Amino acid sequence: MANTVKNRGWTVTFSGTGINLALGILYTWSIFKGAIKQSIESGGEGAFKWDLASLNDPYAVCCIVFAFVMILAGKCQDRFGPKVTAFIGGILVGLGFIWISQTTSYVAWVLGFGLLAGAGIGFGYSAATPPALKWFPPAKTGLIAGLVVSGFGLASVYIAPLAQGLLGVWGLQKAMMFFGIAFLIVVCGLSMLLVNPPAGYVPQVAGVKGGEAAPAPLAKMEAKPSEMLKTRAFYTIWLIYFIGAGAGLMVIGSVAGMAKKSMGEMAFLVVAIMAIGNAGGRIVAGILSDKIGRRATLSIMLSFQCILMLIAVPVVGAENVSPVLLILLATFIGFNYGTNLSLFPSLTKDNWGLKNFGTNYGIVFTAWGVGGFFMGRLSQMLIASTGRYTTSFLTAAALLVVGAFLTLTLKGRKADESVIQKEATLSYGALK
Repeated sequence: MANTVKNRGWTVTFSGTGINLALGILYTWSIFKGAIKQSIESGGEGAFKWDLASLNDPYAVCCIVFAFVMILAGKCQDRFGPKVTAFIGGILVGLGFIWISQTTSYVAWVLGFGLLAGAGIGFGYSAATPPALKWFPPAKTGLIAGLVVSGFGLASVYIAPLAQGLLGVWGLQKAMMFFGIAFLIVVCGLSMLLVNPPAGYVPQVAGVKGGEAAPAPLAKMEAKPSEMLKTRAFYTIWLIYFIGAGAGLMVIGSVAGMAKKSMGEMAFLVVAIMAIGNAGGRIVAGILSDKIGRRATLSIMLSFQCILMLIAVPVVGAENVSPVLLILLATFIGFNYGTNLSLFPSLTKDNWGLKNFGTNYGIVFTAWGVGGFFMGRLSQMLIASTGRYTTSFLTAAALLVVGAFLTLTLKGRKADESVIQKEATLSYGALK
């Protein structure tokens, strides 16, 4: 007789969300960048002495390291489990922030924030979603993926005002020390709650009693990374992810600077409010994609993002930028960007299964890092040379048109719930 297993799905889900609430400090870079820029312009002893065109470099390097480390972290997650992987992430993030708290060196910040913290974020992030998905049936894939990754997007809601307050009281470097110690403790602590279900665990499905330990998992397509890389769908999905993520990260990395002219020291509020949109987009897109399919949801979101980029040109370029319009614009751009982070894990699972999900999604996720690095670096160079955001927004809009078109070439893989339920019922019946 099968042994009943306690369902720890929600504990794992919210532990993963909590880890991402710490690691999402990446999205608060625009506030740190503003403090570095102010130090450069003020000069004096102990000031940062960077080239203004290089202000986004630690952020851009962090994005690309985060993405490519996801491949190694995914293998670690698949082999050693989420607990070990997330613990390593907490150590690396903590050490990275503690290092940059001791220096103003450009190289040290690129290595500390970009390399160490980026790698730590990759390890922690890669371990948060896979175990949560394994505790739930396919019908909840979008919802659970959206909830876990919403923490990463929502982080700036509290980190932005906290960072602004710490910068005013302690200065940038002591603030980095605080975040380093705090996130080392939080991520390492929550990592202890990340566990995979036992082999053969059958999630709760309509008509089937959940929590039963089966001798084997349900039959489904489980692709190895080498098999995934041979499919056309992989390259199409990778390119769409590059476009969707790159366009959003371009704005997120500069949003505080955009708001500075009209909102002054309160510009951090735009970062915090944008984070609400970012997190909301992950949850809403996850739920919607469970209902109408990933392809349709992705197409809608990319088209909407393109329209917002075009609207941003006159809004941000205006002589007197309306704070209300800027906040609304940033919130919706954040919302659309956030949809990527729940749709692409779901697409990866739908197309290539869960057995090698950590590694497979790590490879897919490199698109996020390359997109963030390319668009973040390009955006800062264009801003430094023109003093305006217009060219950046127009470039992003053009790429989003391409992304929306590519989405139409994807084959719909929306799961047929009746088939899933039938398979689950047959599998469960065989256990009795």
